[in-house]
Amino acid sequence: MKLFRKMTLLVLVMSMTLFSCSTDSIEDEVDALELKLTAASTKSIEIEILNLINDYRLSKGLNPLSDMDIIKSVANSHTDYMVEKNTVSHDNFYVRSDYLKSNAGAQKVSENVAYGFSTAEGVVDAWIESEAHRINLEGDFTNFDISAEKNEDGRWYFTNIFISI
Repeated sequence: MKLFRKMTLLVLVMSMTLFSCSTDSIEDEVDALELKLTAASTKSIEIEILNLINDYRLSKGLNPLSDMDIIKSVANSHTDYMVEKNTVSHDNFYVRSDYLKSNAGAQKVSENVAYGFSTAEGVVDAWIESEAHRINLEGDFTNFDISAEKNEDGRWYFTNIFISI
């Protein structure tokens, strides 16, 4: 409940939406959902975000994370879902988590999502300033990837997934 209140306040203050999710903190009631995995070309904003996150991790004495195609595909599936629904969410997080545990050998899975930021720096800075998102950024992970897609109004949606193998 605390996270919900903080996130609500953050939305009002920043007029941008971003959320964090971890297998340790959220329960999902989805029994089964087929992931629509698609291969997507990497956008420059995605590369910038990955580099900024690794630069941040290195500045904190943490290991840099390696990108992984299977994570990108799963993130892309969720970003497409958010664009289609026109809402930022962690809907079906456990389906993504279970898929990565079964197919990428993940032991732990977390994600950050966001909406409306127009630059890589903007979204990463917002995640760093948010305690829940920062926990994911600084987590004990080995791999990550991101998907960024624009909706028909030109606003970006982001799904950043972290795993530890």
